[in-house]
Amino acid sequence: MGDIYLLLGIFLIGWYFWYLRKVAEIAKVHAKRHCEQQGLQLISVFRKSALPRFNKRQGFYIRSLFDFEFSGDGESSATGTMELYGLKLNAVDMPAYRI
Repeated sequence: MGDIYLLLGIFLIGWYFWYLRKVAEIAKVHAKRHCEQQGLQLISVFRKSALPRFNKRQGFYIRSLFDFEFSGDGESSATGTMELYGLKLNAVDMPAYRI
């Protein structure tokens, strides 16, 4: 019986790692699309946190926060924040930037 729990634990850890990689790729696509729409240059995307959540409206999901660096003039950079619920983009917050 203990072997089943061990295998289940290993499977869940592997799934979670694979899922976080998938979310990171989706976040990069969202950040790139958002920067292209705004006429900006995307520099980098990195994860701040990813935590499981539950609410009545969306059920169980993983809330991921990402920071992304972008440039409006090619010289300076600014940092924006993206929030994903599962694989869906929920919010993008960007500071004022130079064009």
